[in-house]
Amino acid sequence: MDRYYLTTAIDYVNSRPHIGTAFEKIAADCIARYKRLRGIDTFFSMGNDEHSLNVEREARKRGLDPVDYCDRMADEFESIWRLLDLSYDRFVRTTEDAHADAVREVFRRIEKKGDVYRDLYRGLYCVSCENFLQEKDLVDGKCPVHLREPDRIEEENFFFRLTRYREPLLEHIAAHPEFILPEIRRNEIVSLLESGLMDVSVSRSSQGWGIPLPADPSHVVYVWFDALINYLTSAGFPGDEKKYERYWPADLHVIGKDITRFHCIIWPAMLLSAGIELPRTIYAHGFISVEGKKLSKSLGNVVDPGVMVERFGADTIRYYLLREVSFERDGDFSVGQIVGRYNSDLANDLGNLLNRVAGMSRKYIGDRFPVPRTGEGDGVLRDAAADVTARYAEAMDRFEFHNALAAVWELVRRANRYVEECAPWNLAKEPDQAGRLETVLYSVIEALRIVSVLVAPVMPTKAEELSLAVGAGQKPHEMRYDRDVPWRESRTGDLPLRVERPLFPRIEEGAESL
Repeated sequence: MDRYYLTTAIDYVNSRPHIGTAFEKIAADCIARYKRLRGIDTFFSMGNDEHSLNVEREARKRGLDPVDYCDRMADEFESIWRLLDLSYDRFVRTTEDAHADAVREVFRRIEKKGDVYRDLYRGLYCVSCENFLQEKDLVDGKCPVHLREPDRIEEENFFFRLTRYREPLLEHIAAHPEFILPEIRRNEIVSLLESGLMDVSVSRSSQGWGIPLPADPSHVVYVWFDALINYLTSAGFPGDEKKYERYWPADLHVIGKDITRFHCIIWPAMLLSAGIELPRTIYAHGFISVEGKKLSKSLGNVVDPGVMVERFGADTIRYYLLREVSFERDGDFSVGQIVGRYNSDLANDLGNLLNRVAGMSRKYIGDRFPVPRTGEGDGVLRDAAADVTARYAEAMDRFEFHNALAAVWELVRRANRYVEECAPWNLAKEPDQAGRLETVLYSVIEALRIVSVLVAPVMPTKAEELSLAVGAGQKPHEMRYDRDVPWRESRTGDLPLRVERPLFPRIEEGAESL
């Protein structure tokens, strides 16, 4: 694999992003950074979904033209993503001319295939999720996601012959089980397909905010049909052939588990109809609750990720979410858990280890870098590092960020125990143990150097600080897994140890409330 293209779902801009939205973006960013660490040409796309009826309504409510409103919200979203240190290469917006070109081209191909027809739609429509619903989808007469009664509408629309693609999709999933992950989501989609499909509307004739339909400009393209094509737009379709040939098909779509029907059934059916290769994997992650309760404006528990970054720092939020929450399952967010995880893992385990070894090195051998001596090593941390790095890579390749970080912290805690076992303070008292002393200090510092590489996809800023502190001085984009993760028996050309301030100052009690 010499290239990797991944995407997140693009976001409605009728409100600012919340902590659940941030979880998806942070996880995808971690994947992108890990792929770059492995030396893979990685293209990472995010963006905004701007043709929603909810967006138009919010703009009108504020007395703004929808385009002006979307411009403002794009600035707000990107400012939050910058705070979280997201390294996306493309921020796509569905109001772009390039995206409209992509939508029109896909529609023309599907129409040419004979998969578009005009008919009357009578039924239910949830404005909040921009989704056509059936009676069987409702719970107590309400949309199961937004808990509101859907609108009953009747309008002439253009339809896509989704029913033609039931068998081809089932065959593709059977042949490529990695197409939908995790397995529980794949099973849900297979069950939906086996229960039968209905053709779906791809236009709206009752609203004017959107991309005019090529077949009839009095209609606009249905927002979900429009939005899904953003993944092609980002890859250069249809105008930039060189980029498109380089990066399509997408290797990974990262989405929430609530939009699998669109991404795992409608989207691949659209691509099959248009004669476009399918993405390799669609991964549907779980939801984030806040202190055990579903995110809700009415409950007042919608957490602004920007506020959390200002309070705890981007790397702390990134570490907490990826360490605490299994990507495939639902997880819970709480400030108390952040403080506990920060003080335990970051301040006590990692930060204190760095402070101790740097302090002892300075005290016992001065400003120079400790030099390991032949015959004085015991291989304890070297062997631990080899085991940890192998399990880390396996977990990262499976998007098990919590397990990857748990493995790294095994090395951190083993290094802490190693300091206690070897007792450098006692070795320093014996002149004939000078070689052993320097070898022990070097071993701990080398373990920390490896940790700086492993945590770089999760905590890029702190990884750089740690690398500088232990004399390696590498920036995350300069690190390479195959070159920098293996244990080095000695180091030349290193910078001196530089620990000018605590890597993770302890958070005092009393900071546990939202």
